[in-house]
Amino acid sequence: MGQLVTNVRELVGDDRVIIGLTGPPAAGKSTLARALVAALPAAAYLPMDGFHLANAQLDAQGLRGRKGAPDTFDRAGYRALLRRVRAEDGDIYAPDYDRALHEPIAGALLIPASARIVVTEGNYLAHPGWTDVRALLTELWYLDVPSAVREARLHARHVSHGKEHEEAWRWIAATDRPNALVVEASRAECDRVISAAHTVIG
Repeated sequence: MGQLVTNVRELVGDDRVIIGLTGPPAAGKSTLARALVAALPAAAYLPMDGFHLANAQLDAQGLRGRKGAPDTFDRAGYRALLRRVRAEDGDIYAPDYDRALHEPIAGALLIPASARIVVTEGNYLAHPGWTDVRALLTELWYLDVPSAVREARLHARHVSHGKEHEEAWRWIAATDRPNALVVEASRAECDRVISAAHTVIG
């Protein structure tokens, strides 16, 4: 962890630094992002998950069963906010995702004008269809965690949020695992790969 903090500090200059963290579902992106922000002075957190489409919109488009796939996010909205983060000096409000409600919450996070480092994270930052997002990042890091570990975390997460044991495994097989394969295919587009041994996740 200490080396990762040092790596980010070395990137700081006149322009705001935006570090992207990507990896499959339950790789520990949000946990590592929050740990980096806590360890760095003048840093802020910006999760891609805040740009999930609302459940009502997913239902209207017949996408609810694919929630978490690339086309179930507001990519253009996320890209626009990253552009603001790069260009603006004032305070910026950003959405977060509430896992208890399973919905994005507008204006839940603040990126203060004083933040010189922004850590953002999400599944598809290196996705071939998201190159306009990738171009806005100073560096992009990939979190590499064994699939068995990730899926155990996913199962525990789904059960803690209301799914039954078997229902959680069905969701993993039908949705999380295919999404993970899409993310894993973009690994080579990242600037560095961080193994599970270097993360602070559990």
